Amino acid sequence: MSRPVDSLILLLPETRRFAGQPLGAEFAQRLGRADRFPLTESGERAQLLRYFDLQPRGWPMAAITRQADRGDATHNAWLRADPAHVRPDMGTVRLLACGDLNISPDEAESFLKPLRPLFGDVGFPISASLPSRWYLMLPRESKIPVFAPPAEAIGGDVFAHVPDGPEGKRWRALLNEAQIVLHNHPRNEQRIAAGLLPVNSLWFWGGGVLPDHVRCSAPGVISPDEETQALCRLAGISMEAGTAGDQIIDCRRERNWERFESAQLRDGVRQLGQRFARMTLDFADGMRFVFEPKQRWRLFRRPAKKLA
Repeated sequence: MSRPVDSLILLLPETRRFAGQPLGAEFAQRLGRADRFPLTESGERAQLLRYFDLQPRGWPMAAITRQADRGDATHNAWLRADPAHVRPDMGTVRLLACGDLNISPDEAESFLKPLRPLFGDVGFPISASLPSRWYLMLPRESKIPVFAPPAEAIGGDVFAHVPDGPEGKRWRALLNEAQIVLHNHPRNEQRIAAGLLPVNSLWFWGGGVLPDHVRCSAPGVISPDEETQALCRLAGISMEAGTAGDQIIDCRRERNWERFESAQLRDGVRQLGQRFARMTLDFADGMRFVFEPKQRWRLFRRPAKKLA
């Protein structure tokens, strides 16, 4: 039987998400013997770009998800304008929820109706492919500022994440107008009465045009994340476990370390030396650990006490 050459890559959230959670004894020993890579660029975008190659370079997630949703993203630029909930807090306005606010299709249409003339008058028609995913369609040559994705902005000051400069000023003005329209929308009173968060803002992000090419370093990626699934479709790769080639498993939603050890880590360790030659834990803050069977001979290394 030939030796395995493939890698198993487990994508994880920032290490701080597991702060204070103990490591299992077996894994603590393996972690102490593992190879630790220097910190690389942090953030989920940078994490995925370690494995996905987009040409031209960029991260136009709005066009990528629109193509997956509707298949009509080819000829225009796109910007996500997802429904959001913000709340004033000590002189700032914080983003508390974005996208999945339990909005029905009927509610989405009701919220979009007064927003259509606002964005239509500036040449950016607004539409929804799903109640949780709203889009602005822009001319292909539009210069779109870089906006932070929701995962990076949740809990933060809304306007700290809106770009500065002339273009940023334009988008700040549009966001302010949209917030006024949504704040006064009668549907929000009904949502509050039903115990739901009001939809009182939009979140702009993911602007750009559809990439000409998307490639992935692994032939298979398993992910519950809809944006990652859209990337996989463009790359033409499998979203199921394969019997050959590198395998990426997206565990970025995990917050319970004990559960992760039981559900994913143990299975990955079991396959070392059989299906896979190595296993990489890739954290969103840039921390990476690589495990290989030969590390069992590092007998004098002490077990790790914590992840970082």
